[in-house]
Order: sequence, then C-alpha cells, then structure tokens
Amino acid sequence: MPHAIRIHEHGGPEVLRWEEVPTPAPGPGEALVRHAAVGLNFIDVYFRTGLYKPPGLPCVIGMEGAGTVEAVGPGVTEVAPGDRVAYASAPIGAYAEVRTIKADRLVKLPDDIGFETAAAMMLQGMTAEYLLRRTFPVKPGQTILIHAAAGGVGLIMCQWAKQLGATVIGTVGSDEKAEIARAHGCDFPIVYTREDFVARVKEITEGKMLPVVYDSVGRETFMKSLDCLAPLGLFVSFGNASGAVPPFDIGLLAAKGSLFLTRPTLVTYTAKREDLLASANALFEVVRSGAVKIEVNQRFALKDAAEAHRALEGRRTTGSTIFIP
Repeated sequence: MPHAIRIHEHGGPEVLRWEEVPTPAPGPGEALVRHAAVGLNFIDVYFRTGLYKPPGLPCVIGMEGAGTVEAVGPGVTEVAPGDRVAYASAPIGAYAEVRTIKADRLVKLPDDIGFETAAAMMLQGMTAEYLLRRTFPVKPGQTILIHAAAGGVGLIMCQWAKQLGATVIGTVGSDEKAEIARAHGCDFPIVYTREDFVARVKEITEGKMLPVVYDSVGRETFMKSLDCLAPLGLFVSFGNASGAVPPFDIGLLAAKGSLFLTRPTLVTYTAKREDLLASANALFEVVRSGAVKIEVNQRFALKDAAEAHRALEGRRTTGSTIFIP
C-alpha cells in the first residue's frame, strides 16, 4: 500500500503522521497521479494548525505536486496515462505517494522542466504571476515592496518584478537572506530585525512612497506597511506567516491616503481552466527564458514532513522546499 502524511487532529508538526493508505481509484473527471516531488508551502501550516479548515479529519494536507498520470477516470480529456503533470490547487491532498485529483486542475509539463522544479514553483510561481501581473500590474519604472523577499514566493517575485522593469525593495530577517534576495533581483533588501522599513522606504523613494506593498507576513507588518504606501496605494495581503491581521477600522484606509486593500488567493485567480493554463504558461515562459530561476534550497523525505514544517516556521528556509515521496 502507498503511504501519505495524514493529520488526525490540529496542532504542531508532531500531528503529521506517515501512514499506509489505500490506493485511490480515479472517479469521473479525475486522474490518479504518482508524485515524483511535492511542494511545501505556508498554507500547509495553516491547514495543519486549523487556521484553515480542511473538509474533515483525518486528512492529507498539501496543495502542490508533480508526477506522472497513472490512470484516468471516465470523461477525462485533459490528460492521459503517462503524461508528466503538475498542479497547485485545492483540494488538499498532496502529501502522498499517489493521489487522485480533478484532471482539469492538472497542467502538462514541458519536457525541459523537471519534476522537482515543477513541485517547487507551481504554487509559488503562479502566486507571483497573479500578484505582479493581475492584482497590481507592475509597470516599468515603479518601485514596489515585497515582504519575506528571500522566501519561496519572494525570490520568484523579486526576479519577475525585475523582468517587468520595477525597482524592488524587500524585507528579510538576516544579512544572509539579504544577500540571497539581492542576488535574485532585490535592489534594496532591508533587514527588518534592525532597520525600520518604513524609514528606509521613505529614504529610498525620497518621500514619494509606494504604489503597492505585497505582504505574506500578516500581523507583524500590516500597520507599518500601510505607512509605506503613497495616496491611493494598494496593500496586497496574501499570507499570514506571523498570524492573521487583526480587525481594524476601515476609516484607517481613508486617514492614510484613500488606500486600497485586497486579500487575493491563487484559488480564485486560477478557478477557470483557461486562467490556470495562462498563469502556468506565463510561469513556464519566464523560467525557461532564464529570467526567473527556481531555487530548491531544501529537500526532505516526505515521511520527514514534521521536520520540514519546523524549519519553515522557524524561518530557517530560503527559496523553495520540496518533499521526495
């Protein structure tokens, strides 16, 4: 029997259990995929802790994987057995050696993109795509702020934003991470543990401040991020690594310059198959061109998922992290 990481209750990394599970059979519209690599993302922590609610317990978490189609159910036309595929989509279930998933959520991989690269980039890369090209379409000459610039999404966003012609400011937690971010297109890495990032943004922009802030950190950075925005600026909240943003009076947005705020998700931006394929193809294009390099900086056996979660939550990771089933 194949194995999977399952949770039977919410909690810390210790609730992640390596267990035998039955081989699922693909139903109508589904494909059976054998994973060659699985991606680790902070959303996995949210499902593990219960911040995001899974359909039920026990369950297999994980949103991203790459592998080979082994079988398809009735009515499937998007993929066929033997196809190399990847995905970054609900429902959860990626922390498994094999899984079923709706075939219309799968994307065929180009021959020159390997499974490990695909598992490391689909969720983070398509997130970067919609943030930079659709939530706030970045234009040449603009200056933007990306929090957690040395993380998985951050490194991709820094590179892609440079390709779009932007000047990139990024916050990081250490000098080592600052150098990593700088090497991937971040013009002005700010070590937030010793520098006031609002003051640095004001200095860098000569007081003009920013049209957009991209924030996956949440509670710790929210209020100060608003102070980095120019009037009519957009605050884009796409994660809660430090905890959820607490409730606030929306009049604050008016007081700070008629600001805009959005909380987008990849699920919404790729809900239509044509949008999923367009996002994936845009990602494939920038990776294959060399404009964006995918850094797989940590690899864990899937059975060691708890160790990987500890490293992620302890901010001991940079770039992308993958599991090998």
